[in-house]
Parts: sequence; structure tokens; C-alpha cells
Amino acid sequence: MADSGLRLRNSIGGVLEEAASGQRASVTSPADGREIATVPVSAAADVDRAVAAAEKAFESWSQTTPKQRQAYLLALADLLADHGDELAELEALDAGKPISVVRPEELDHGIDNLRFFAGAARVLEGRAAGEYLPGRTSWIRREPLGVVGGIAPWNYPILMAIWKLGPALAAGNTLVLKPAPSTPVTTLLMAELAREIFPPGVLNVVSGGDEVGQAIVTDPRIAMVSLTGSVETGKWIARNAADTLKRVHLELGGNAPVIIFDDVDLDEVLPTIAEVGFYNAGQDCTAATRVMASPKRYDEVVSGLAAQAKGLTLGDVLAPGTTMGPVNSDGQLRRVSGFLDRLDSGSEVVAGGAVRDGAGYWFEPTVVAASDPRAEIVQREVFGPVMTVQRFATEEQALTWANSTPYGLSASVWTNDVKRALRVSRRLQFGVVWINDHMSQVSEMPHGGIKDSGYGKDLSMYAVEEYTTVKHVMAKWGD
Repeated sequence: MADSGLRLRNSIGGVLEEAASGQRASVTSPADGREIATVPVSAAADVDRAVAAAEKAFESWSQTTPKQRQAYLLALADLLADHGDELAELEALDAGKPISVVRPEELDHGIDNLRFFAGAARVLEGRAAGEYLPGRTSWIRREPLGVVGGIAPWNYPILMAIWKLGPALAAGNTLVLKPAPSTPVTTLLMAELAREIFPPGVLNVVSGGDEVGQAIVTDPRIAMVSLTGSVETGKWIARNAADTLKRVHLELGGNAPVIIFDDVDLDEVLPTIAEVGFYNAGQDCTAATRVMASPKRYDEVVSGLAAQAKGLTLGDVLAPGTTMGPVNSDGQLRRVSGFLDRLDSGSEVVAGGAVRDGAGYWFEPTVVAASDPRAEIVQREVFGPVMTVQRFATEEQALTWANSTPYGLSASVWTNDVKRALRVSRRLQFGVVWINDHMSQVSEMPHGGIKDSGYGKDLSMYAVEEYTTVKHVMAKWGD
């Protein structure tokens, strides 16, 4: 069992530090309110020290060989695996996730991501060198940017921390990372453990709220800011990062359409769709939240998803049989319940739809039969355990409805017609499209969106390249 007296500190320049103010905050579990740890409440002064440490470390870290950086990242992956049980338990408590999914679906996935980025450090590519002017040879170098600022979200604390540090460090940058104030525990512990691996200042983690994030974004010494978060926060960062012309990487919200055609086996399809719709209590920007069913299968889809929702087990996140946890906070609970309070007259709640009594922030897994594609609950990202189901008349209408959202992160199409699957996937305006699947990810393939879902890619070689700058070098050797 995790120690309720866990006292964590910032990691700055390889040293564990309190916030300059001396202030600390209690971190509690959204499942039952128990205290998990206390953490520093940091501010701009702490970011200033972290950036200075990262800037100093960059001088030597940027000169390491890819082979050396690979070894460091592989060592971190092994260290996280060795502490996997402790990290998984803390993640379950801090983020309100069933422990049965934290270790295999998130922590082990993140460790695999780290191992991929370790290898990717050694295979960055440029164009072939050549003589494009007489007597001169040109070649391309990919070089690190400098100090990178990472701002991670609360829905996947340690996994998103890995998505920030993996490509940044693999490319030769140093990092100042801010975890979300409600879920900082595993990221701070990871940084504490990592001090035995990385040179001082390569990986710095500073806990705190908006002031920490603002200081990272506005610091002129930081060359790039990488955010996973809300659309509103992303827009603020893009505006304010412009003052120092730093690079910006944004992975923002989503509202994934799930198009189900007539020719699928619903006994196989619906359990998968429900699983990825209610995974992490629906607090995932790729969650299968906006289901569109063909006329012939609509009633079956509605009743089937309702049955799946009613079959979920809510309870102790450390119990092996629990299949869904709470939402992150009281504010998130009010946000989710507000969508149901404002539900339009043409929509019907067929499962769930209410806050559960008792300790913690629990909302029932909910399925809504929605008639109006323009309804708020359909168009906006709920970011909770709520799925809507609509009846489309034609393939063209399904595509129109799917693309009508301002988001463009992910979508899925479910059909056994190969031609239809290829045709529909081509026209869906999203950065990630699955066919007869949803939410599956691999380290080798990119993840990222378009439109209000932001820009930039996580995972794959594309992610590592985003943390580099391209330099052309030309050498004159002839007359």
C-alpha cells in the first residue's frame, strides 16, 4: 500500500528542493479523498532555477552521442519497470484509475515508448550530402533546440510525462517539466528516481499551478513548449509563446466520431467501443464518445451500449474487479453533470446520467440517445463517462456529422466493406483514424490532431524530429 505520508519535492539540477516559498499542498485521491502525498507549491522563482539548471546541462548533454542518450533512456525504462508496482498503485490513487489497467495499459506502454525513443535517438535522418554548387559540399544536420518546457495533463500523468521527456531527451535537449497540480505524484517520484541516472539538470520537474506554466511559456531561455491540455490553454500558450518566438507543440482536445455501419457483428464491436468510451472515465481526448449508427442497427447500438454501461463496476480503484474510476475533481464532476443538466429536449438518457452519492467524484457511466447533431452534448467535448448515439441516414450524412466538430484528433469507422472503410477513412478530417478498432497506439506511429485539436505529433520518429532544428552546412573545397 502506498505511504499516505509521502513527501515529494521538486527535482532541479539533480537536487530535491522545496518551493522557494516553502509552501506545500496536499494531493488527495479523487476516489475517496484520502491524502496520497504532499508536494511543493512552486512559482516563477522555482522555474527560473530549473531553467538555469537545464540551460547549464544542455552544454554537455547536447554533445552526448546518440548511443549515450540511448543508454540513459533505456536505464530509465528499466528503473521504471523495477518500480512498476509502486508507480502503478500511486497512479491509480492519484488519477482515480483502476489499477488493473494502469500497469499493462499505461505504465508498460510508457516504458515501451521510452525504449522506442532510446532507439530513435540513433536513427535521426537528413538528406544525402551532395555537391549542389561546383566545388562545394552540402549536408543536413538535425540538432537539439535547447531547453524544452513540458506541460503535462492530469488524465495520464506518468504516460504524458514520458511522451514529453522521451523525444526531447533523445534529440539532445534538456527539459523542465510541469505535472498537473492535481496529479503530480508519479512524475515527481519518477524524477526523484531518475536522479541516479541522468546528469544534473537534464531532467527537471517543478510542481505547481498556473504561475509555473506561465513562467515556462514566457521564459526566453526556453526554446520550445510542449503542451497536452485543453484548447483554451493551448491558444493562450500559442499567443504568449509568440513573444519569444519559441516553438510550440500542442496536443489538445478531441470529440471522436465512431461510425458504425450495418455489416458488423455488434456482439464483437460494442464491448470494444464501450471499453474505449468509458476508459479512464471517458477522460481521454481520443475516447469513443460520439457514436453514429446506421438506421438498421441504431436501436441495437443504443440498447447494447446501455447494457455495457450498466455492466461496469465502479469502486475501490485498487480492487482487481473495478472497471471504472471517478472523474478527476469536483470541478470536472460539475462540468460533466452540467452537460446532462442542460440536455436538449430531443435527447434521452438511456443509461446512467447522475452523480453517485458518497465520497469522491463519481459519475455514472452514461449513454445518451441524441437526435440533434448540433446539440451541445454532441458538439462539445464532455471529457467524462458520457457517450452519445445518433442515427445517420446515409454514408454522406455520417461523414458530414463526423467532420462538423471543431476538433480533429481521432475517429473510427466500423465496417467489413473494405472499399467503404478506405473511402470513409480518407474523408474523415482527423489526425488518427482507426478501422474496426479505436484507441490502439504503438510507439512507431504518430499521434496528433488538426483543427482545434492542435498541431505536432507525439510518438514515432515524427515526435523526435519535432524536438530538433534543421541546419544546412556547406563546405567549399574547390575553386
